[in-house]
Amino acid sequence: MRIGILGTRGIPNHYGGFEQLAEFLSVELVNRGHQVWVYNSSLHPFKEQTFHGVEIITCYDPESNIGTMGQFVYDFNCILDSRSRNFDVLLQLGYTSSSIWNKLLPENSVHITNMDGMEWMRSKYHPLVQKFLKLAEKWAVSSSNYLIADSLAIQDYLLKKYQVNSSFIAYGAHLFRNPNLASLQQYHLVNKGYYLAIARFEPENNLELIIQGYLKTDSSKPLIIIGNTKNKFGQFLTKKYASPRVVFLGSIYDLELLNNLRFHCALYFHGHSVGGTNPSLLEAMASLAPICAHQNEFNKAVLGNDALYFLDVNDVKNCINSTQNLNKEIELNAKKIETQYNWIGIFDSYEELMKKSLKR
Repeated sequence: MRIGILGTRGIPNHYGGFEQLAEFLSVELVNRGHQVWVYNSSLHPFKEQTFHGVEIITCYDPESNIGTMGQFVYDFNCILDSRSRNFDVLLQLGYTSSSIWNKLLPENSVHITNMDGMEWMRSKYHPLVQKFLKLAEKWAVSSSNYLIADSLAIQDYLLKKYQVNSSFIAYGAHLFRNPNLASLQQYHLVNKGYYLAIARFEPENNLELIIQGYLKTDSSKPLIIIGNTKNKFGQFLTKKYASPRVVFLGSIYDLELLNNLRFHCALYFHGHSVGGTNPSLLEAMASLAPICAHQNEFNKAVLGNDALYFLDVNDVKNCINSTQNLNKEIELNAKKIETQYNWIGIFDSYEELMKKSLKR
């Protein structure tokens, strides 16, 4: 098959979950004998024309000059380019800034859209933006030949809201069982000697609530927070809470280092409250981290009873002060990664959907 993947900032991953999926999936599909092209933003640091056999198409992205509106321009440029590529399958990862251009999608390609989470629920957006995102979601549903839901909750939502079927294909993770404590020496961290949160700095990821709950404890273990702090909310949190107890390490994309940070933490906080199967949650499970997660339908669908949960500041405090041994829960979460969220199974599902879509 000739497969185009768009909707991300590009590969190799320097940003987040969809970029990681695009990287892993595209390389695997090439290894299976398909021709794959991935669209990269002109702002992406990787400037080569190929990545492990994947063809890179670089499109102009003015986001650094005009802000968020640049994403719409970038998606427009990607879709416009795709019209001349003769793709068999066009895989769109997300829809936020691309669905307004869906009428320009090439008619001779099968269009498959991964619907991501319910973006309009994110509290960072103004009510008018949330209204637009609801429309964008509707447009993405109506213009796609096939839909992918990475969460059973999202699949159920799409069926109830739009009366459409979707293929449930979760995100994946690699099980991590080869820790190296020496990699943490650069941060002066010791095994089980710190708490950890990894997230984008957005209100719905509950980082401030986690910080406030932690500060209500007398723990001498620092709270380590990883994520890009350069946006407005990130600057607010770092200015208000930076201290010897709350340490902001900024962005880290070295997967091996992240896995070690997760593996050796005393407790991993997952504060995401919006979206489907969150990649960072699966990676924490795969890294054998003890988890304290925000209590919502998305996290519960993945973790079940194999984690601690919080809804408010006192819950966070109680999770930290808890003496509960989570070794059993850690192993049960690892088994989920092996059986439900392993990458090979995810790759198989994507390839099978693409092949079926062409036959139909």
